[in-house]
Amino acid sequence: MPRAWHLMSRPQGLPTPDNFALKEFDPPPLGDGQLRVRNLWLSVDPYMRGRMNDVKSYVPPFQLGAPMDGGAVGEVVESKAEGFAPGDRVQHMAGWRDEAVVDARTANKLPELGAPPEQFLGVLGVTGLTAYFGLLDAASAKEGDVVFVSAAAGAVGSVVVQVAKAKGMTVIGSAGGADKCDYVRSLGADQVVDYKAGPILKGLAAAAPDGIDVYFDNVGGDHLDAAFALARQNARFAICGMIEGYNDATPMSFRFIMRVVAMRIRLKGFIVFDYFPRMAEFYGDMGPWLANGTVQSRETVVEGLDKTLDAFLGLFEGANTGKMLVRL
Repeated sequence: MPRAWHLMSRPQGLPTPDNFALKEFDPPPLGDGQLRVRNLWLSVDPYMRGRMNDVKSYVPPFQLGAPMDGGAVGEVVESKAEGFAPGDRVQHMAGWRDEAVVDARTANKLPELGAPPEQFLGVLGVTGLTAYFGLLDAASAKEGDVVFVSAAAGAVGSVVVQVAKAKGMTVIGSAGGADKCDYVRSLGADQVVDYKAGPILKGLAAAAPDGIDVYFDNVGGDHLDAAFALARQNARFAICGMIEGYNDATPMSFRFIMRVVAMRIRLKGFIVFDYFPRMAEFYGDMGPWLANGTVQSRETVVEGLDKTLDAFLGLFEGANTGKMLVRL
């Protein structure tokens, strides 16, 4: 029988294994317009932590006692939907399990871009789309801008660094530890700040003595405050995520937030779903960039459905460089 991870209780602070259970489930019969998919790759992402709380947000919370879901790539093994046949590779949102029945309207057949399937959960998927439009649309970043990217060795941040360089920007990335800083440099970042080696504000001030035009926020907290402190006039901030606060109920505080007024800083939060209609535009740039080496893809791969929870919790410990994936 197929198995799926279930949320059994709502975490208080950092989730623990006691909040979850991996259980067998009865697969439903296939109806008209549906696909049965054998999952090959699963995505785990920081936003999933918010779905474990019983609060209203841009995606519904996980239901207690029910299978969880998330991004996945799999192979169609049975189809009752026009346009899909056994053997097709598809991307869908019925992850955290080894087999799924999905409505064909919610599944996307992988385009022929010459890329391995797992990249459609990373640089060619929601991760890359988030980086691309968050930088170029939400932050209105342009050639010549000085861009600061937090969590620059992570899934989204590492793509932001490369898109910014491809578009002629100066890039400063933050990362934790020497190995991750070296990785961010290898992506083309002009300066890298090791936030584990000292206060982020001091490091960013040294890396950007004349200030920053754009901040791509994956962290919140002291990184966001440092960006306030170093922002130039008319700086633009794309607020993608604030992982520093996902497991902490203590409100964030900012010493330099009043500079929003003086520097006319624009803060724009965004949700990647808003950009799904522009996927072709994204592929038009990202496909060639991957093919010619302008953009590199890196994944941290955890093996087996049993280890999905370990992969997810590892996101909050800095266990991933690039995209965190589970291979089934």
